[in-house]
Amino acid sequence: MKLPVIFLDKMKSLLSDEEYTEFMKSYEMPRYYGLRVNTLKTGVEEFLKAAPFELEKIPWTEDGFYYREGASPGKHPYYYAGLYYIQEPSAMLPGSAIHALPGEKILDLCAAPGGKTVQIAAGMKGEGILVANDISADRVKALVKNIELCGVKNAIVTNETPDKLAGKFKGYFDKILVDAPCSGEGMFRKDEDAVRSYEKYKCEKCCTMQWDILEKVDEMLKPGGYLVYSTCTFSPEEDEVMITRFLEAHSCYEVVEIPKVAGIEGGRPEWSGGNHEIGKTVRLWPHKVKGEGHYAAMLKKKGKENLHTLKNNTPSNLEKMPAEFREFLYENLNIIPSGGYEMKGNNIYILPEAFPDLSGIKVAKFGWYLGSLEKGRFQPSHSMVIALKKEELKNVISLPSDQKEVIRYLKGETLMLEGPKGFVAVCVDDYTLGWAKGTGDMLKNLYPKGWRKMS
Repeated sequence: MKLPVIFLDKMKSLLSDEEYTEFMKSYEMPRYYGLRVNTLKTGVEEFLKAAPFELEKIPWTEDGFYYREGASPGKHPYYYAGLYYIQEPSAMLPGSAIHALPGEKILDLCAAPGGKTVQIAAGMKGEGILVANDISADRVKALVKNIELCGVKNAIVTNETPDKLAGKFKGYFDKILVDAPCSGEGMFRKDEDAVRSYEKYKCEKCCTMQWDILEKVDEMLKPGGYLVYSTCTFSPEEDEVMITRFLEAHSCYEVVEIPKVAGIEGGRPEWSGGNHEIGKTVRLWPHKVKGEGHYAAMLKKKGKENLHTLKNNTPSNLEKMPAEFREFLYENLNIIPSGGYEMKGNNIYILPEAFPDLSGIKVAKFGWYLGSLEKGRFQPSHSMVIALKKEELKNVISLPSDQKEVIRYLKGETLMLEGPKGFVAVCVDDYTLGWAKGTGDMLKNLYPKGWRKMS
């Protein structure tokens, strides 16, 4: 691998000769691959019993595992059921460090493509409000898809600048994750595009963006709240120096220790003017852990702690929804989803509690999208069925993961299978995949075209 000369010179100046040699050797080693079990859909132990490939525990997160190169988990039907999210191992640390809890209000500010978002959502267990934002409209599309694939019900996806969000969410969030745009030095081994674009995303440019983001984050975080800041770069200017600068400008913050396991090291105070608190932050070096590299810091905003960790019993207001929708629920579900229902145009959504004022904000996804009214009938969404469990649905057909019909379904083909008439939830090994329309002797495929398996 040919690395940028400017990067090599910088690392040589930062590290001792011995450590620089070890660091460079890491680029000759095979990559590490990881997946995180989606506990919104299955338990860790339950998944390990069914996992079709060999897994090894990732030490810094309860639900993360290494898999071997060539295992191809993205091609297995379990991927399409949202049972796991494929993610670089060291990138799992920030989402684990934030320790999301049910009922909290959490912002993932630079969220796309969504790995850390769905990790946070799993901790929230469908309770509270999760706002996932990304400034790129194109990247937001992938973010929405991954949130829906993982069965997340309590997320609002926005496509805004931090400045615009700060105008709406003053002191609103209990916790905020900033996986900041950075020079991406920790991505070189994983992504050759990161090497090619290194000159474009220079450290100085990234530092300016990071500082502007942090200034707005401070406005949105409650007193007593927690901020997790992370990057996938080794640059001290974007890591230790950035956090030290923020602490000096905002005396109301203190550094919270992040546990150091399996080769994780503390941040380096000598790179930030000798601030010893920086030692509580963490670095994942590719020559010391099984991962590509990351930096993370957790800060607590001083003040009376009044974090929102209780479930909000929002009135369901289901009776205000169209009769066609209510009839669909009674005929097809064994449960009635709780929360506040909202109709926007012909589309119906639900959130677990009262939502914030979103006027003037570009919203790409509003909570759990259930479906729409079309020509006097309710058409359920894919995000509705994939977030439900088999036992919550009345009409179900479950196919073994090694059966050819599963692949045929994921490719959008009609299945010549007998079953109930009307909407049927198709499952793989009892995990929901999507809808089909039963005629009695066949299942007409309703799997979304943009989600279909191509090979």
